[in-house]
Amino acid sequence: MRLALYVTCLVDLMRPSVGFAALRLLEASGAEVFVPEGQTCCGQPAWSTGNRPLAIDLAKKAIVELEGYDHVVIPSGSCTDQIRNIYPRLLADDPAWGARASALAERTFELTTFLADVAKNDPAASGFNGCVTYHDSCKGLRGLGIKRQPRELLLKVRGLRLKEMPDCEECCGFGGAFAVKFGDVSTQIVDRKCDAIAATGADVVVGGDLGCLINIEGRLRRRGDESTRVLHVAEVLAGGGAC
Repeated sequence: MRLALYVTCLVDLMRPSVGFAALRLLEASGAEVFVPEGQTCCGQPAWSTGNRPLAIDLAKKAIVELEGYDHVVIPSGSCTDQIRNIYPRLLADDPAWGARASALAERTFELTTFLADVAKNDPAASGFNGCVTYHDSCKGLRGLGIKRQPRELLLKVRGLRLKEMPDCEECCGFGGAFAVKFGDVSTQIVDRKCDAIAATGADVVVGGDLGCLINIEGRLRRRGDESTRVLHVAEVLAGGGAC
């Protein structure tokens, strides 16, 4: 099975360890994994800000680079949602490109969904001694129905204890440009999330979207919390975030 790992912009620029963790997990599933060198943005920021022409150009670029693999796997619910749900809509008026977009969408999976529902392999973690709580990202949960998969995988990690936070499905306040345009509102939302995390007493907050995690970690630190670790689910499953 030939897989393309679509790393995402935030992972590439802000936390490459997530990409390497995803690579280890996918290779442990028995797949032959490729990281297409020309990959860039999936186009979600352009789409979200109303720049449809740029979003279309980026969608076509990604389709050319990613078709030809058995599956495309992405350590991000938001980027996966863009390819699975938005690309077919963006290119629906073009019969040729629309068909290619739909074919790619069917073969594209968020990381935990691929591991739990397609590869069906146990995570390759070396163990994790600590209590974690899981944040459900909006795009992953509402756009892709990701809820069960990360929890099933985390509960298979030796030594890991999972404690659900109150209102785990609430937004963290990031929302891409939303956090910039509506900073005061975003801060109030992420404060609610930080309160929920604190209420669990967990050592670590885990999620599947790096944008959410950067927003949460930034607010935790500004509130004076220097001890709660913030990790991508790939890092925990691959053993890279072990305590």
